[in-house]
Amino acid sequence: MIAESVRKEIKGVIAGYPKRESALMPALMLAQKGNKNVLTRKEIDEVADIVGVTSSKAMGVATFYTMYNVRDSIGQYHLQVDTNIPATLMGARKILAHLESKLGIKAGETTPDGLFTLSEVECLASCGSCPVIQVNDTYYENMDIAKVDALIDSLKKGVMPDNKTEYHWGTVCNVLLKNRGVDNAKSIDVYKKNGGYAALAKARTMTPDAIVKEVKASVIRGRGGAGFPAGVKWGFLPKDNAKPVYLICNADEGEPGTYKDRQIMEYDPHLLVEGMAISALALGAKQAFIYIRGEFGWIADILEKAIAEAKADGQLKDFDIKVHRGAGAYVCGEETALIESIEGKRGQPRIKPPFPAVQGLYGCPTIVNNVETLASVPFIVEQGADAFQKFGSPNNTGFKIFGISGNVNKPGCYEYPMGTSFNDLIAAAGGVKGKLKAAIVGGLSVAIMTADELQNLKMSYDSCFENGTALGSGGIMVINDEWSIPDLALRTIKFYAHESCGKCVPCKQGSHMIVMALEKIVAGKGTQEDLANVERLVGTIKGLTLCPVGEAFSVPIKAMVEKFRPEFEALLVK
Repeated sequence: MIAESVRKEIKGVIAGYPKRESALMPALMLAQKGNKNVLTRKEIDEVADIVGVTSSKAMGVATFYTMYNVRDSIGQYHLQVDTNIPATLMGARKILAHLESKLGIKAGETTPDGLFTLSEVECLASCGSCPVIQVNDTYYENMDIAKVDALIDSLKKGVMPDNKTEYHWGTVCNVLLKNRGVDNAKSIDVYKKNGGYAALAKARTMTPDAIVKEVKASVIRGRGGAGFPAGVKWGFLPKDNAKPVYLICNADEGEPGTYKDRQIMEYDPHLLVEGMAISALALGAKQAFIYIRGEFGWIADILEKAIAEAKADGQLKDFDIKVHRGAGAYVCGEETALIESIEGKRGQPRIKPPFPAVQGLYGCPTIVNNVETLASVPFIVEQGADAFQKFGSPNNTGFKIFGISGNVNKPGCYEYPMGTSFNDLIAAAGGVKGKLKAAIVGGLSVAIMTADELQNLKMSYDSCFENGTALGSGGIMVINDEWSIPDLALRTIKFYAHESCGKCVPCKQGSHMIVMALEKIVAGKGTQEDLANVERLVGTIKGLTLCPVGEAFSVPIKAMVEKFRPEFEALLVK
């Protein structure tokens, strides 16, 4: 039975949303935390009754998102090891194997004393600080065998050890990461001392159309991956609209290789808050949401504190920002799936049109922008579109945070002008460990590039497109010659098969069929027919799904097979 204190907390959450159904996800999480980190049917039914939805809807939501533990029991300490591509490249498999040996269990099992549950999980957006283990809600990053042993010994004594981690980072633009190394930069006092909220003050002297015009003139393209011009997107809002307008910040950051948005939210949260406040003035929005991935619990706390500070300081006049925590679903990075999730539903994409700008959250006009995009708005408004365009090149303007992971000496986030060469960025990250074999330069959903193809690559939308790949989120995963591409292809497709929302048969079934074929090939049991089936499936699935997920795995798998075919063929049964 849900405790009365938890019921009261859930009712408080309900009061904070325009529609009570939107409180379903946070209510389920509160119930889970109040029940030893487990959700049984009883708690789910009680939550449904409190929120005012059917039990079947609540169960559907609870079983869709991976962070809800719909089971009988779970260990006191849930050890979740990220083994996605960046983590694998940086030694996560050795960490997982060591934990299995040390605890005497396999991934997915719980120790007999009920102390530890071990899980192998997908990307935790710690790509530059892998290997990472999430223990309940806490991240332990840059792990090695000695650190793992110390962690387990401490947990056995009932002590969650300190989790402070140092990251590599750098900036030559000094905009998005300018406060990264400043003491107490998360506080509004320090932010204002360094010039913060001056752009918002200027925006209040401008008309909404003037703000939109400045953003459009900057030619800033969406930093979430699609690269669509933000000012043009804002212009899609219907004129003479009588409904509320909503602004949503997409902070889901679930694309493997991507961890740039963390740097802004965790270390300079007021930059995002100011960018959203300016954008809301331009759009006529009175209510905004930050949809943040559920694993970023401590960052959500940082954002909520920053929002409270901004309100108390009078920065958010007639405007509110609500932090909405996801619960584990890569597909919620797609804007319509994200909107469904905020509405208290399973995060499955909608058919478009209508597009969110016309009919989005609660059926109202809605603009969805990425963290990095919104955090760039204060500079554009304060310094002007011309100043923004001085970074980068035409159609590829501005500054950009590139997240570099994998086989480099200083994995981390580096802020450089758009169009900086791949080689210059890798040099900033300390150079390649070993011999460069390949790289994936825009998050896991783009085509892999060979070492030769990378030599003249500029990190811009147009240059990447002209060279047969995409800039995407700017998440660069560097691969040296110690790695098998078929092995990485298999890990890639396992991620997408796990994360498919199940709404489109080509995506859901096709991804699993590719997994089965690649498992045979990597095990040395595959045939030429299996390889042909992989190629047939990726060629068929692209363009047949509601959202980009089908293309997100078709493109990288196709490129891996085409560019490294001899490696695949060498594994086939002769």
